[in-house]
Amino acid sequence: MASKADRLVPWIVYLIFFAVLNETVFNVSTPRIAAEFSLSASGVSWMMTIFMVFFGISTVIFGKLSDIYSLRRLILIGISVYLLGSVLGFVLRSSYALVIAARAIQGIGGSAIPALVFVVVARHYEASQRGRVFGMITSTVSLAIGLGPVIGGFVSAALHWSFLFLIPLFLAVSIPFFARELPKEDRRAGRIDAVGAFLLAGTVGSFVLWLNFPYWYLLTACAISLALFVARINSVSEPFIKPSLFSNVKFRNGVIVGFALFSVVIGILFVVPLMLSRVYGLDTAQIGLILFPGAMSSALFGPVAGSLADRRGNSFVVSLGLMLLITSMLMMAFWLSLSPLVVGAALLLTYTGFTLFQTAMINSVSQTLPPEETGVGMGLFNLVSIVSGAMGAAIVGRSLDGGWLDFRLLPVGQSPAGTPYSNLMLAFSVIVVAGGILYLGSYRGPAAPELRSCVEFSEC
Repeated sequence: MASKADRLVPWIVYLIFFAVLNETVFNVSTPRIAAEFSLSASGVSWMMTIFMVFFGISTVIFGKLSDIYSLRRLILIGISVYLLGSVLGFVLRSSYALVIAARAIQGIGGSAIPALVFVVVARHYEASQRGRVFGMITSTVSLAIGLGPVIGGFVSAALHWSFLFLIPLFLAVSIPFFARELPKEDRRAGRIDAVGAFLLAGTVGSFVLWLNFPYWYLLTACAISLALFVARINSVSEPFIKPSLFSNVKFRNGVIVGFALFSVVIGILFVVPLMLSRVYGLDTAQIGLILFPGAMSSALFGPVAGSLADRRGNSFVVSLGLMLLITSMLMMAFWLSLSPLVVGAALLLTYTGFTLFQTAMINSVSQTLPPEETGVGMGLFNLVSIVSGAMGAAIVGRSLDGGWLDFRLLPVGQSPAGTPYSNLMLAFSVIVVAGGILYLGSYRGPAAPELRSCVEFSEC
């Protein structure tokens, strides 16, 4: 008979799918939304930006709350808030300002799902089992991101873009299961430092806004909020994030490596469609065909990555993933001018390598955290992945627009149109090598002592 932990896995996958789907499902509908409300490109971009800001901020807040309050209660609250924002977005679709407010509410509620699911896995599964579960989560995330634009385009064309708000309502069926199966937990010692949470929110929010709208006052606000946040956590008895978390060398280096490599991979996925259009003159449909096999490969290799991590160790899987990533970038750097099929083949390695790296990286970081810091630690790691993705896309866009990469570095076989993209891939490969060295220097050697996890929920 399956244990409660085993019965939880398909519902975790179900929950993650509909949470992540909402990150990309509106992307292809922005032209219709812009036309309906007479918006500029920057105006309609708030559909994604506001969701990202509140999603990122709330991820670490829910993680911190899970170190004190019941996971069951927090997950149910998160799902309920997510559904509330979805209903409001559909009902209030005639006002763009209210639609944006609904997206913010969706971001708050939706952020609870990945933040708390990672804590559930870290807290209730043995280290030898986490790789498999994290692998399934990684596959689900990749599948949802890939299917989001497809589903969004179909629903928007067949009905109306506002019906996209109703898709998360499928999560309502999961509420009775989580209410029944997740353990009842007593409130643990501690409190939430509201001032610290506000300063962290100000830092993250102003930074993400600056990446999308590069005004000096947003960057200034980010720097001031960060300085005040650092001063705050070092001056109060119960800070929002304990400074000791950053003195955990493995956790700190894991966050740094994750930030660098997530930025690189999201930067690649952002730039490849532009590259295929400008170098080869491909249209949207042709670009989609080039990208699709790679996107689907990431969904297939997640469970493989998790099983490998459980059997061979996280360092082996991370190393394998990084080798595939480096190979893919060098293929695009040196052979870009040959054929768009080279790019398609390289992307298969990119997606597969990233899936291997991401699964084992999450597993590695989860094993460095003591039980009392699991929530805020995994929430912070989630936050880093969200912010690094936005940063990667922003830096790539500005590099290309500013002509920073137009110099010829590879003298043979590159067309002028492909020069900046080849240089970008070489720069990315250097960052990946540096990240790999830092990871292996930090995580190589004997595993950290096993932390108690409540495999059977009756133990919690």
